[in-house]
Amino acid sequence: MSPDYDTDYYAWLISNAESLRAGRVTEIDTTRIAEELEDMGKSERRAIESWLKVLILHLLKWRYQPLHRSASWAQSIDNARDEIQQRLHDSPSLLPRLNEMIVARYPAARRAAMRETGLSLNTFPEDCPFTIAQLLDDAFWPEYANEMSQ
Repeated sequence: MSPDYDTDYYAWLISNAESLRAGRVTEIDTTRIAEELEDMGKSERRAIESWLKVLILHLLKWRYQPLHRSASWAQSIDNARDEIQQRLHDSPSLLPRLNEMIVARYPAARRAAMRETGLSLNTFPEDCPFTIAQLLDDAFWPEYANEMSQ
């Protein structure tokens, strides 16, 4: 008898993996495995969305508080870009969904930028001012004066 999903998740995973490798498909908990696979996909998307929020937050701070720029902000930007790029490398089918992820996470990044900078929410554009290419470009560092004239 296979371990129960609700009683011992790890044992359930191992048992189903062994059954799958051995070709004993009748022993596999296909419904739960399908749910787990879907959840894994959602988790990967949520991770990219979370890193996008962090990236946008710090790029907004970088742009609107140039006198407060710090190595920790730069490191946060680098880390977020690296994580996003690695996850997109592993799951390239999420690349076409980046725009909708940015649209979904930008309001939270904007509010966080307001709280962390003390600047008015109206300081920050209502829509994300950065393109996907800019967000993913390791060489892109927004400058307030240059971007405001565009």
